[in-house]
Amino acid sequence: MRKLPNYVLLRAFEAAARLESFTLAAKELHLTQSAISHQIRELEDYFGKPLFLRKNRKVEPTAEGRRFLESLSRVFDVIEAACNEVTLAPSSQVLALHCSPSFAAKWLSPRLPEFIKNNPDITIRLTSGAEPIDLLRNQEIDIAISYQSTHEGPGISSLSLGEEKIMPLCSPDLIDPKISVEELMSKLTLIESSLNHHTWERWFEINQLKNPSSRKMSFDRAALSVSAAVDGIGAVLESVRFAERELSRGELVELGKGIFLPTTDRTHFLSYRSNTKNSQKIKLFKEWICIKAGVCTE
Repeated sequence: MRKLPNYVLLRAFEAAARLESFTLAAKELHLTQSAISHQIRELEDYFGKPLFLRKNRKVEPTAEGRRFLESLSRVFDVIEAACNEVTLAPSSQVLALHCSPSFAAKWLSPRLPEFIKNNPDITIRLTSGAEPIDLLRNQEIDIAISYQSTHEGPGISSLSLGEEKIMPLCSPDLIDPKISVEELMSKLTLIESSLNHHTWERWFEINQLKNPSSRKMSFDRAALSVSAAVDGIGAVLESVRFAERELSRGELVELGKGIFLPTTDRTHFLSYRSNTKNSQKIKLFKEWICIKAGVCTE
């Protein structure tokens, strides 16, 4: 048994705290104002502390009440989403994706509307996180898209989402036509993502340039690093896949194109449980994303 207050009490609290009114909560829940007041008092007795500041015709959550409302609202949202999935039309399916954050924000999300439009019976549920996920333990996830690591092992199928160009990028406002690009590199602040194994040290070594180690900035997400470069903070060494929009809009440009040595790498991988390979929703998504990424399907 979970040690939880009665759901009826939680529902009454959530409505009253959100609306800041016992009367409006009673109307929403089709109860009397007295019933709501009684349920709130019972919940306060359970916690041993007041959850509301009671005023003339208004109630206001205490500091503890506000924190409780924030957490409870998120839980109710999850419960509501789960109920909606159960009530989907018989032909509908839920495809649960787990994806590295920057890939989700910078590459996948802008393309998902096309998949959703072409597959109206598939509902996408997207979560993100930097840590690799174990698909054998997390059975609720159908497909994982990871960064710099594959989900290898018995029972797991993985494929690369293709080669990505890794290059120095910066705002065009930082380009000075009066100096060489090699000299410019020694003057710029160098931005990098802490999770990216393509480091500036290695890049300078490959290009046989002196590494100006004094001016650096690091972020824990590639998307933040790209945004910092757009803002003119400095040059970022990152995958073009994360900067497609910024490059197309002219917010970023490639530094030293045709001068510096090009770098490519396979950094994103799609994985799924081998026993689900014939699932229609997984086959459709895998074929679609491989086309978008420019790679062949299995």
